[in-house]
Amino acid sequence: MAKKQTAKPIDSKIKEAYIDFVLEHGKEPASIYKFAKDLKMKEVDFYNHFNSFKALQKHIWADFLKETINNLHAEETFVEYSSREKLLALYFTLIEVLKTNRSYAMMDLQKMRKGDLKPAFLDAFKKQFYKFVDEILLQGKETEEIVDRPVIGDRYSEGLWIQTLFILQFWANDDSKDFEKTDAAIEKAVNVAYDLMGKSPLDSMFDFAKFIFQNR
Repeated sequence: MAKKQTAKPIDSKIKEAYIDFVLEHGKEPASIYKFAKDLKMKEVDFYNHFNSFKALQKHIWADFLKETINNLHAEETFVEYSSREKLLALYFTLIEVLKTNRSYAMMDLQKMRKGDLKPAFLDAFKKQFYKFVDEILLQGKETEEIVDRPVIGDRYSEGLWIQTLFILQFWANDDSKDFEKTDAAIEKAVNVAYDLMGKSPLDSMFDFAKFIFQNR
């Protein structure tokens, strides 16, 4: 007896159709009405899930990161990773997810203005990123892999967001075999970030000066 196939949720059907349209035509559909009609659904069915194409675009990118995080949590050993290892795993896994959607991802990433730290299509992606990274940073501070410095200690996630934008744009322009240069860029970027967030000679000097002052 043939196994009955489960129908795709409407939101997934809409996302897939939107990506296909953009890839085939190089632009978004002319109207939600026409787009819904071509999908043989009512316009209201679209609005029940997304209020615009821009909102749909944000959901698509949020899904990329959601899939990435789900893949990480599916790994039994992930919970044992250090803070640095978890960030490396996040970037490497994200790139693997994006590889399967590269043609679409490239269209959005290549439209990003240089220096734009708040691309609209990454709004929902960014919120998920901050939530995930805040947990990684907290772990790093608890294990002293990261120094919780006054003022800037609460802004480490902002620096990692800028790093993420760099990695995404680097990957979008990477023409190396199997994106080997992107892998190298990720390792170097994460190592520099953790070297900066970790204990440095300046921290040791500050601690020593503080000790001398308190025991003068």
